[in-house]
Amino acid sequence: MSSTPLRWDLSNVYPALDSDAFSRDFLNLQDQITEFETFFAEQVNAADAGQPAARLAEIAGQAIDRFNQTMELSVTLEVYIYSFVSTDSHNTTAKRKLSELEQVDVRLQKLRTRFKAWVGMIAARLDEIIPLNPSTQAHAFMLQETAEQSKYMMSPAEESLAADLTLSGANAWNKLQGTVTSQLTVEFELDGEVQQLPSPALVNLRAHPDEAVRRRGYEAELEAWKSIEETLAACMNGVKGAVNTLNERRGREDAVHSAVDSARMDRTSLETMLGAMKDSLPMFRKYFKAKARRFGQEKLPWWNIFAPTGKAGSEYTFGQARDFILENFEKFSPELSDFARRAFDNNWIDAEQREGKRGGAFCMEVPAVKESRILSNFDGSLDQISTIAHELGHAFHNECAFQAGKTILQQDTPMTLAETASITCETIVMQAVLEQASDPQEELAILETSLIGSSQVIVDIYSRYLFEKEVFERRAEAELSADDLCEIMERAQKETYGDGLDEHYLQKYMWTWKPHYYYHGLSFYNFPYAFGLLFGAGLYAIYQQRGAAFVPDYKNLLASTGEASAADLAARFGIDIRTRKFWEDSLSVIGKQIERYCEL
Repeated sequence: MSSTPLRWDLSNVYPALDSDAFSRDFLNLQDQITEFETFFAEQVNAADAGQPAARLAEIAGQAIDRFNQTMELSVTLEVYIYSFVSTDSHNTTAKRKLSELEQVDVRLQKLRTRFKAWVGMIAARLDEIIPLNPSTQAHAFMLQETAEQSKYMMSPAEESLAADLTLSGANAWNKLQGTVTSQLTVEFELDGEVQQLPSPALVNLRAHPDEAVRRRGYEAELEAWKSIEETLAACMNGVKGAVNTLNERRGREDAVHSAVDSARMDRTSLETMLGAMKDSLPMFRKYFKAKARRFGQEKLPWWNIFAPTGKAGSEYTFGQARDFILENFEKFSPELSDFARRAFDNNWIDAEQREGKRGGAFCMEVPAVKESRILSNFDGSLDQISTIAHELGHAFHNECAFQAGKTILQQDTPMTLAETASITCETIVMQAVLEQASDPQEELAILETSLIGSSQVIVDIYSRYLFEKEVFERRAEAELSADDLCEIMERAQKETYGDGLDEHYLQKYMWTWKPHYYYHGLSFYNFPYAFGLLFGAGLYAIYQQRGAAFVPDYKNLLASTGEASAADLAARFGIDIRTRKFWEDSLSVIGKQIERYCEL
């Protein structure tokens, strides 16, 4: 096992982008969609709500089977292409292939839209129809949810046009943001030599042990983001403008409405959670002030938010990170550890930092081979070990669905529940680090890493929610300048971080490099992270009570996250997400860590 960060391997999916196997499947996808379009024209379009229930069940079942088959191939092709695009934004061949696939996928998207409208038309008869076909029975939740969401549709012609325009509209703005930020490099003196740092490496300097380096990194970031602010402001306006227009045409109350539905939450649950988060802000400000005092400061400047404190320990090699994760996953579940070992041994992880590669981290499901692939930017820090554990949690989530034989439609998991396994795996690793702390300074360093993560998911996520909400509201009136976006971001940070941060040194350009703001199909890619952290904390507390007996129920939950609402799945473990108590209890766990941090 190499001690240096890996690059991922997808050769078992296709030999190469220009291989015969890839080309055959690309053509096969187009053929499948063409046949599907014919099926729609001849079968679905001719079946109104007055048809016999058995006939409607047969048509719906066939449509579901075709969607599962076609979407599995489509997603596999997309993930394979994106494995090149995300790690090398200079790869023009991959970007062209992705564009070609997107043209084809628009046709599939149109079929899904037509199916949604059709299910809406027969909605009153679904209870009668669903039991009459194995596929409709297996996808009952999806059909009921589709019928409910069909209320928020434009006319078929408008939905078709919207799908076509997405490629040259919101999706193009998203691609531009990704390309511009991934190709941004900054000349920076580090370790006695001037280097050209890609933007992910520059962002990672926020956790550098030397405050002087962190401050210079912060200043370099401000300068770098400013150099591309107009381009990214145009991207933001393009995406948010398109989403606003479509939400209005589809009868949505606001941008939050569609986000809550996508999260399979309700407004009551969201507002209850946000209310508990807001009330917890003074607790986090206490942490920020305590951290500031460690640096001889009254308030914390932005460049010290991610700073390590205590006895941070030496940097980890990638091999050491692997071994630590496997050892502690084993204590939770041998199956989880064996799975993670397979991911490491088969090069499912691309962890190396390099120019042209996207920042951050993510996990992709590869349905054709029933595997996952993980992107990270490993720098040897404890935080990056936590990140890899987090993404392995996503991969294990996928594995549970694969083992349960779930179809791709049954795996359609909302972000709220998609974070369940990832947060659990992250918690396993951080708890293990804390338990192994040998002295107060080491314990302090570990608590710091944990609280940095928790404060980002509660405090910073809340600021991002406020930012995005105001951007949507103001974008409905006029385009926003880069200065407008910076002003909104700074105000959101002041409202959440409060007097815990030095108001003279905030990060007004947070909106530039966070790709979440540019996802037109999934707005408010923020509050689900808070849900995931707090829900995961609640589940981990139950695991501590039940031990190994918890794991089978947990795996079953992961396999079922595409087939029930967040509230219903939480109820399986006696959790009521509509009450403040659950959220407050989870936040109190973080509160105890803050108290211990202040004591140290």
